[in-house]
Amino acid sequence: MVRNTLALFAQTLGKRLSAESAAPLLPDIPIPRALGKCLSSGCHVASSCFMALAVLFAPSAHGRADEAADRTESPYFYLPGGDPAVDALPLKSTEVEVRVAGVIADVTVTQVYKNEGARPIEAKYVFPGSTRAAVHAMNVRLADRLIEARIREKQQAKREYEQAKSEGRTAALLEQHRPNVFQTHVANILPGDDVRVELHYTELLAPESGRYRFVFPTVVGPRYNSPQSASAGEQWLAQPTLPEGEDSPAQFDIRVRLDTPISIKEVASPSHAIAIERSGERRAAIGLAARARHAANNRDFILDYRLAGDAVESGIMLMRGRGEKAENFFLAMVEPPAAAPASVITPRDYIFVVDISGSMHGFPLNTAKAMLRELIGGLRPSDTFNVLLFEGSSTFLHQNSVPATRENVDRALRIIDGNSGGGSTELIPALRHVYAQAKPEDVSRTIVVVTDGYVSVENEAFSLVRRHLDQANLFAFGIGSSVNRHLIEGLARAGMGEPFVITSSGDAPAEAARFRQMIASPVLTSVRAAFEGVETWDVVPEKLPDVLSQRPVILFGKWRDAPGAGPKQLALEGRRADGAYRRTLPLLEALDEDEEQFSALRHLWARQRIAELSDQETLLGDASLRQAITALGLEYSLLTQYTSFVAVDERIRNPQPGSAATVDQPQPLPQGVSNLAVGGAYVPGSPEPRTLGALLVTLSMLAMIARRLSRQRRRHLTL
Repeated sequence: MVRNTLALFAQTLGKRLSAESAAPLLPDIPIPRALGKCLSSGCHVASSCFMALAVLFAPSAHGRADEAADRTESPYFYLPGGDPAVDALPLKSTEVEVRVAGVIADVTVTQVYKNEGARPIEAKYVFPGSTRAAVHAMNVRLADRLIEARIREKQQAKREYEQAKSEGRTAALLEQHRPNVFQTHVANILPGDDVRVELHYTELLAPESGRYRFVFPTVVGPRYNSPQSASAGEQWLAQPTLPEGEDSPAQFDIRVRLDTPISIKEVASPSHAIAIERSGERRAAIGLAARARHAANNRDFILDYRLAGDAVESGIMLMRGRGEKAENFFLAMVEPPAAAPASVITPRDYIFVVDISGSMHGFPLNTAKAMLRELIGGLRPSDTFNVLLFEGSSTFLHQNSVPATRENVDRALRIIDGNSGGGSTELIPALRHVYAQAKPEDVSRTIVVVTDGYVSVENEAFSLVRRHLDQANLFAFGIGSSVNRHLIEGLARAGMGEPFVITSSGDAPAEAARFRQMIASPVLTSVRAAFEGVETWDVVPEKLPDVLSQRPVILFGKWRDAPGAGPKQLALEGRRADGAYRRTLPLLEALDEDEEQFSALRHLWARQRIAELSDQETLLGDASLRQAITALGLEYSLLTQYTSFVAVDERIRNPQPGSAATVDQPQPLPQGVSNLAVGGAYVPGSPEPRTLGALLVTLSMLAMIARRLSRQRRRHLTL
């Protein structure tokens, strides 16, 4: 963080000095001779000299070899520089085409890379994706040629890519680092080349409160990389980041086509200005408004739509496979019953775990405060609560939970309001601190985590939450324009709760109200889905959690006809506060022969099964399910943590592949996130004495230069 802060300071001061007098500097300033000569030659040159000084402390996009170790530790600010013959920003645009048919979205993402430099390059780009996406294909278009990618075991794909790169072939590699974080590598992009990488994925759009939402993430927020994390050595975490307020030069555009079974009631985007073209009552085309295309890729693109009638439509889709090894798949979505009366609710205890680290500074933390006022202020006097604030350390407001009286609530809100954000994001110690709190047996405890999710300890967090399911369920609030949805959704899934994402301060009251309504009581417990008249297997999820209000029950699986003449139907059974519950859906009219829908359902089932196995693997703390996950990825052509896509051109295009430069494409800071989110290596409390000393000496020198220039300017004005 010291290095990055100094770099930005020097950059800003350099610009300021360039506007001052070009008078010579004091010859006795204790600076290196070369730098002193440079500074004394004039202030326009001095600006560059300060940038050179900054490079001594902050890595650039083409830094020295001895800085490579630092880059494996954390994100860093991108500073222009390096070889002028190398195009440092090869990603020119990202184009997204979305087709929504019913509850399934089919998405094509096209990344356009162009080398406008004079040397061959290898481009690397870390980018986000939906946590629900089943990425099932990749193609590369090079001039008039189409290169289709193959799914491979991850290490094999890497070897094929590296071999192609060393032979001078243009090649592309797509890897998954998290279920919502991917990386594209494109080797041997020659000067003047225009390379188009196409990714294809399918996603299920599950409704909530009668509202459907499609989300396309555009930027990966800078991750705090704890040295204690199992992922501490992952190099993708050291992504280059543009400073706050600097737009990405890469263009972004997205087009969505809605085709729904019933009339579209409302279409809106809380994130971007959009243009809507209606074609009848059930079709609409949505694109970015002209004014929204500038700097549109520094926050999630969110599209909300409602259908005629606010109730969730229950239904089931049956797909029959073809061929010798045909498989039949089903997708069921069942609306839950109405909520139980409050009179039968057990005593409730809430623990709010609030992130006040550096990345939460400004908009995220201010929004979190507004949301917490709604949540804590809405508790009933019979409820109890506590608040844990965490960054590098964590502190409870009270030794034990206290009643939600007006006095206690007001005191909690005053303390929360007094924090502004700073420090690292030690999520795991904070969660351990929470689970160490004793809980009375007759109390239902709910943990509410509030964070932007910019950490690299997702697996450790999921495992910790799962191990303590007998103590509490967990809800996760992600706050920010581009939150880490993998962490937010994974925490909620592990804690049998629900994820909430707040992208603007205006969303806070509505999301807080939705949370209160959802947790007022479980709508259905001891839930079981039973198919009658057909045989089912490989059903995911294997176990259904308590059903909360306004959230449908969703099931995937495989089926075949069963002998017998009984009715073919799905029965959802469970217990409500007022007794047993049962609802049935007939299957006779559910069979669909649509080939495109079948392919999507096949991929969605496999993606859901992989997510379930990954959760189990995390809980076990080993790689015992690696073979099963890999087999699913290879069989269903899906990108996973153990499989990758690789595309290799058969032509040798670069006769000197060793001359190619590697470029890490920088990306903007998410909207509303400050420079405090980007730091250097882990600093436990304060900078190392050597680093702090260097910083103080340098800042003193810069201050002396600035004062000298100011005096000289006044002297010239006097003369």
